[in-house]
Amino acid sequence: MSILIKGASIITMEDGAGGQGDLPVGDILIEGERITKIAAHIEMDDDDIQGLQVIHGAGYIVIPGLINAHMHTWQTALRGVAANWTLLEYFQKMHAGLATVFTPEDLHIATLVGSLNQLNCGTTTLGDWCHNNPTPAHNDAAISGLLESGIRAAFFHGTPKPDPKPGQTPFWEVPHPRAEVERLLKLHAGKPLLDVHMAVLGPHYSTLDVALHDFRAAKELGLIASLHQGGGAARTPDGWDVLEREGLLGSHINIVHGHALSDEQLKRFVDLGMSFSAAAESEMSQGHGHPITGRLRKLGAAPSLGVDLESVMSGDMLSQARVALGVQRSLDNVAYRAEHGTIPPTSTITTREALSWVTVEGARMLGQLDRIGTLKAGKQADLVMIRASDLNMQPVHDAVSSVVMQTSLANIDSVMVAGEWKKRSGQLVNVDLAPKLAKLKASGEKIVAALNL
Repeated sequence: MSILIKGASIITMEDGAGGQGDLPVGDILIEGERITKIAAHIEMDDDDIQGLQVIHGAGYIVIPGLINAHMHTWQTALRGVAANWTLLEYFQKMHAGLATVFTPEDLHIATLVGSLNQLNCGTTTLGDWCHNNPTPAHNDAAISGLLESGIRAAFFHGTPKPDPKPGQTPFWEVPHPRAEVERLLKLHAGKPLLDVHMAVLGPHYSTLDVALHDFRAAKELGLIASLHQGGGAARTPDGWDVLEREGLLGSHINIVHGHALSDEQLKRFVDLGMSFSAAAESEMSQGHGHPITGRLRKLGAAPSLGVDLESVMSGDMLSQARVALGVQRSLDNVAYRAEHGTIPPTSTITTREALSWVTVEGARMLGQLDRIGTLKAGKQADLVMIRASDLNMQPVHDAVSSVVMQTSLANIDSVMVAGEWKKRSGQLVNVDLAPKLAKLKASGEKIVAALNL
């Protein structure tokens, strides 16, 4: 179907030379899965209008689909359970506890409902970091949830982290199951809305041998290797030096959190083109430390952002942009006052930069900036229509600032992925939520009851 959105305020996020800038009032033509034209006014003759869905965009702001670069979607049925836990409690109670009783069916319903919620909140692309998948059946169930939801997804295949039983090899000594990754790649080859990558342990949470094995596998398979860096003490303190000497680092490596990296390491990794995903609210809540946003900015780089844990907080990506923006502005303001004894003359970070973290930078991290992350003719039609006429949004003086600082879930009117409406007029399209929520509730109650939490 061809769709014409007319008379909307359009934020393209195409800021580079030759890019289509923002339009205070403009039209977007979508044919099939792609945007074919963006202009202040698109003329259509009578023949072209036949069969065309015309959407009146007056009073709406259109933005690129939001990108959640990092979320453990398998925890959807445990919303709020970990809200008061530090990272150490999370390791013990989640990975060594609740995670061990998940069946494939639990992963399926959590991933399905979690993905639907992302669409509902305006996220069109989800980096699903699945590390509670002890069997192929668990992987298949999680991926089936992603596919059923209709979201654009990157499935990061991880590995569980239970406490080792007597005589059992601990998880940090177990190489990533390459054969299972290859099975998933073959099984899902050619699916337009799904990519498969690797969520590896090392070097922070694995032995050196495991890290070398996993990084080599990712490079040979041409996949993104994403890993957590920070939290507890590193199992292989010199692991990064070895991996770098072996030529295993580059733009395909994604570091989540990154607090344990020295300034010198961070600079080297930025120079190597590696990407970084922050989860500002989660990091501050659980004890990681302050997000590395400011450290990256000093090096001319920027983070993508992720929710991380819906067992702790909301899945709304605009909230993540606000939190990341607010905390870094605060750190910058405090540093300026300490040096100069006064309030800084202006903010260090604009709202547009914060919006880029949940659009452009997410697409860059996933290696998909040629397809998503901005609104441009030729790109996939992943977009969000925000109802700017609502009480909490009016009046709109600066569309970008209104999106980042005022918009809530209540204003997310319509969401499109690859030219198909997934949410329209405030409701998910062709989704019967009641039975899914009942299954999610039963799954969560069963899991929590198993460990008397």
